[in-house]
Amino acid sequence: QNWTRGMSYCLHSESHLDTGPIYVRENGKLHVVNQGAGRIQNVTPKTRPFRLFSRGFSVELCMNREDDRARRQRTDHFIFTYTKEGNLRYSAKSLFSLVLGYISDNVDHIDSLIGFPEQIAEKLFSAAEARQKFTEPVTGLRALQKFTEAYGNLVLCSLCLRNRYLVISEKLEEIKSFRELTCLDLSCCKLGDEHELLEHLTKEALSSVKRLLLKDNCLSDAGLRRMTAPVRVLKKGLENLLVLDLSCNPKITDVGIGYLLSFKKLNCLDISGTGLKDVNAVIKRIQMQIGLVHSKVPLKEFDHSNCKTEGWAEQTVLQWEQAVMEAAKPQDNLRSRTAALHFYGKTHRIEEVVKCKLVEAETKASGNLQFYKEKVQNCHLPLKKEVAGSHELKNNKKRALAEQERERTSKQKHLCLTVEDWDLLNTY
Repeated sequence: QNWTRGMSYCLHSESHLDTGPIYVRENGKLHVVNQGAGRIQNVTPKTRPFRLFSRGFSVELCMNREDDRARRQRTDHFIFTYTKEGNLRYSAKSLFSLVLGYISDNVDHIDSLIGFPEQIAEKLFSAAEARQKFTEPVTGLRALQKFTEAYGNLVLCSLCLRNRYLVISEKLEEIKSFRELTCLDLSCCKLGDEHELLEHLTKEALSSVKRLLLKDNCLSDAGLRRMTAPVRVLKKGLENLLVLDLSCNPKITDVGIGYLLSFKKLNCLDISGTGLKDVNAVIKRIQMQIGLVHSKVPLKEFDHSNCKTEGWAEQTVLQWEQAVMEAAKPQDNLRSRTAALHFYGKTHRIEEVVKCKLVEAETKASGNLQFYKEKVQNCHLPLKKEVAGSHELKNNKKRALAEQERERTSKQKHLCLTVEDWDLLNTY
């Protein structure tokens, strides 16, 4: 009792402090001390609202970083931003962005995109590209084929693979899936006559190619014969070709140049650095049958600056190249060995890029064999009637002779088909 009186006295003296109810256990039971009278009441305590944090306490949202997939699923529906005061704010994403993200994650399961709006398809392609879906071995090829079948040149209208033979070897099927390309640069790739990509050039999927650069690819007369067979006999394949670069292929001779005469729409041709025997005869033959004039000055069409990778899949091609470079990174460990060899005066291996530059230097030294289709000059200047009439007569005579030669050569072509040509056509 003295202990309870002393406790009540203390509570009474410090009644100004809000200490809350005080519980005392006596004889195995819990009692509440009455602060006003100082007595112990055997009454069930009244629970007060329990506050875990104070009113000014702030909580930072943290996700489990061990599982990236779980974290992505939890945070994918929200956009987290910071205010000026440094507070974290989150807002829900739109339904369109959520659906777009879900479809891009499962883009390889799409059956077809034919008839789908181009604006939405471009956003879907960009979302899948950001997730690097097209770099996967099997699913990426399947997804890329769905886009190229539906949109053609919108996915890629120009492709530059200059000196990227590793990308061609690793992503050959993906490259073959591109349709309706207008420009294709395969320079300095050392493909050879039997490469599968050169055979793909004769297919109808690449009949829209107007600019083809095959510089320094170890081509010979046999490769040109196979590449031009559909155009020479069936009038299919690369029939719309306007610019052709075959320079730095020393195995191409006068016989191979004869196969190129089937490209009637050619505006520019480069055969510098080839193994021609009678250069003057080839120049006259090209001028008479195709109408191309030998250029004394290097043409801008063959400086490789106009051919760039353009289209939706531009970043995809860069991702392929980065993946190939990362796969070839273990070769960087050999730098110490090459540095040691250089220190002791031994020569190191020359890369393919340097070889291509050396071949370019050889072609410049040997001579320039670039051809272009001559256009009518000074057509806006006033001319005398006599001079204009003489020019018209000369042009009419040239056209008549050219038509006669074309008819004669076409008859000879239809009559002079060899057995090898027929065997080659049967393979297509």
